[in-house]
Amino acid sequence: MNDARLLDVLHEATDAIVDVLSGQQDWGPSGLRVGQYSPDLSADAVAVGVLAESGLRVLSEESGLSDGTGPVVVLDPLDGSTNASLMLPWYATSMCVVDESGPWVSVVHDHASGVRYSAVRGGGATVDDQQLMPIDPVALADAIVVVNALPPAHGGWAQFRCMGATALDMCAVADGRFDAYIDYDNDALGPWDYMGALLVCREVGIEVVDAFGRDLVVIDHAARRSPIAAGGTLLAQLVESRRAAAVGH
Repeated sequence: MNDARLLDVLHEATDAIVDVLSGQQDWGPSGLRVGQYSPDLSADAVAVGVLAESGLRVLSEESGLSDGTGPVVVLDPLDGSTNASLMLPWYATSMCVVDESGPWVSVVHDHASGVRYSAVRGGGATVDDQQLMPIDPVALADAIVVVNALPPAHGGWAQFRCMGATALDMCAVADGRFDAYIDYDNDALGPWDYMGALLVCREVGIEVVDAFGRDLVVIDHAARRSPIAAGGTLLAQLVESRRAAAVGH
């Protein structure tokens, strides 16, 4: 399957989620596990159906890793589902095809705004089909940083925000609304949380690393990481700050 066909399949699966959520009545907890909501399951079912029909394996937060060989779609059917349950307009669907060379094609859809990001390895990234361009990095003291979880101390930035949906948080770094992303939760984020946005960031020159030097590209439902995304010298400063916070904690 080539780049264009893969992108079409991801868009088709994303559209299926948009359709099913438009009729979703129950946005509350699923009752099956802590932190899972009914729309997580609705979205997962339709997306996995489309992806499997196209012959793709899936690693989903909700339904695990399907059998087979070849490229895997790392899927978060509804990233920020707590926000969605509260009708806070910051929640998304994230998908990323991963092959032996790493992240290949991705789509991140902002359900509240309807904005859609996509990226192809070596082919750049777009938002609503408009090319995203590299953004000049800023100094730490001037940075507005989006975080996951509560920072244990001031990180030296100008301001920070905690929005609650990693995929959208990182895409907002790629399009310049935030200057960096940093995860302060210890080993809480699965690959589905960040993988789609990771490729979007990389394709505009934003580097994404794990705070503790581990490989972020893992096809393992049990894997947890602490991603940081930033450009220029800001990345190294945030990594140092995050590691110091972990030691202090």
